[in-house]
Amino acid sequence: MAGRIEDYALIGDMQTAALVCRDGTVDWLCLPRFDSHAIFAGLLGTEEHGFWRLGPAHAADSPPPTAARRTYRGDSLILESEWDTPRGTVRVTDFMPPRDGAPQLIRIVEGVTGRVPMRSVLRMRFSYGRVVPWVHKHDGRTVAVAGPDSVWFDTSAETYGKSLTTYADFTVAPGDRIAFTISWQPSHKEPPPLPEPEQSLEATEDFWREWVEHCTYHGPYREAVVRSLITLKALTYAPTGGIVAAPTTSLPEDIGGVRNWDYRYTWLRDAAITLSSLLRTGYREEARAWREWLLRAVAGDPENLQIMYGIAGERELGEAELDWLPGYENSAPVRVGNGAAHQLQLDVYGEVTEALHLAHMTGLARNDYASLLQLKLIRYLEDHWDEPDEGIWEVRGPRRHFVHSKVMAWVAVDRTIKLIESGDADGPLERWKELRDDIHRDVCERGYDKERNTFTQSYGSQELDASLLLIPQMGFLPPDDKRVIGTIEAIQRELSTSDGFILRYPTSGGDEGVDGLPGDEGAFLACSFWMADDLAMIGRVDEARKLFEKLLALRNDLGLLAEEWDPRLKRQVGNFPQAFSHVPLIDTALRLTASGAYGG
Repeated sequence: MAGRIEDYALIGDMQTAALVCRDGTVDWLCLPRFDSHAIFAGLLGTEEHGFWRLGPAHAADSPPPTAARRTYRGDSLILESEWDTPRGTVRVTDFMPPRDGAPQLIRIVEGVTGRVPMRSVLRMRFSYGRVVPWVHKHDGRTVAVAGPDSVWFDTSAETYGKSLTTYADFTVAPGDRIAFTISWQPSHKEPPPLPEPEQSLEATEDFWREWVEHCTYHGPYREAVVRSLITLKALTYAPTGGIVAAPTTSLPEDIGGVRNWDYRYTWLRDAAITLSSLLRTGYREEARAWREWLLRAVAGDPENLQIMYGIAGERELGEAELDWLPGYENSAPVRVGNGAAHQLQLDVYGEVTEALHLAHMTGLARNDYASLLQLKLIRYLEDHWDEPDEGIWEVRGPRRHFVHSKVMAWVAVDRTIKLIESGDADGPLERWKELRDDIHRDVCERGYDKERNTFTQSYGSQELDASLLLIPQMGFLPPDDKRVIGTIEAIQRELSTSDGFILRYPTSGGDEGVDGLPGDEGAFLACSFWMADDLAMIGRVDEARKLFEKLLALRNDLGLLAEEWDPRLKRQVGNFPQAFSHVPLIDTALRLTASGAYGG
């Protein structure tokens, strides 16, 4: 049975990632890419759908013991888990070395005290748990093959097969180190090289230490910021610079419900705000790589800009349901692909333009095509900004005139005007200034409820939406504007949970609401960070700090956050770990540090 979402640790190699539970079970791993088929899909099903457990031996009729302690080794993505048993203490080190060749997951067992009996249980199931591979020996190595995929299993421990599962039983004493490695390779190619676990561990530690040294943030929240930055780096697909929203699919926003989506793709919105955080903490190379990814993905066709792409820029992300998987805690359906890819979401034009603007302002080397792309985006918006769309939350109900979408269209025009005024682009400056004024006037007249002194979710709506918290952060109105303050206070009243966290928008429980879906969802963590940001901006900095530190307390023991927090179950929910949660964590930490609003 899968653990709670917050029970998992992330390890990865900037091309794919694995989730490791507290009991030493890898329940999720896609090879060779984030969006490949899973070979361990137990997270979304049962052990029959694939897993790899490595930990102290235990009775067959008892659950596997959980680690007494676990941590990342320093500022890295190397996981260390320790078990205290009646016979002694043992440590397992899990990591995936950054790679040029075959992807590897390496697990090193180390005896600490006593003599501890251990067991490795490896059950590979290809194609999201549906296909049992052919497992056999090849030159003394164990290999599992199914169709185009092969996975090679290497260890010095003696292994045996039973019930379509590979086992290893062994004992470790102080100083013993026994390594286990799985490596993926296309099945038609020669075997991958024999792994070198100890050298790979040293190289992986060096990689992360050197990468973290570039961080320019040294404030009071450095531990949380650095862990979030490492997580964002882990979600970056190194060969192309694309950034996935999360490494998982179908972890539910509503446990037992249908709000289950595939996040293993690059949302322009998520990637753009990730780029912003990386730039402001010293990571310009990642920003340059993402900008190049964007230019390739959009190519010469900004009029057909998608809200998301594959990690190499693929456009077709057809959505399908895997009916053989029961879903995480029976939250079905399990989906792969994402049908929202072809939605109209006008706000992405603003997010992309804002990211390009920030890259330009922070001195990233000029790219003429990036400037040309920005101009093309605004020409498209000239003709389409006043259309209804699906909005930031990808609603599957009717299109609406979402206020946030209009605000971000204003942002796109505003930042492009600044680009032209800087002399780095040519465009119809006066015409676009008029366009900027027209959008601003339209939002303030049609998206603002004078009686309640708040902006609303969409034109003519009475509902609120937490995306409205971005109005002052984007510079659409100053923080001290009474309409901004009124909106912040209205969202606090109407979209706040009993814990003080923020919902995205009202849901309808059992009926379909604005998003076209039944059921509820938890507090959206990004929105809660936005609230802390806004409170700081309007001078309520002590309140902002308290909310921020409450949000930090929701992180699991390794500093990781999912998409949402369920206030009823007191659990993390949604895909995990979620870039859209870790980015605003960084942003709020920077704002609070600049304001001096932090605890002692």
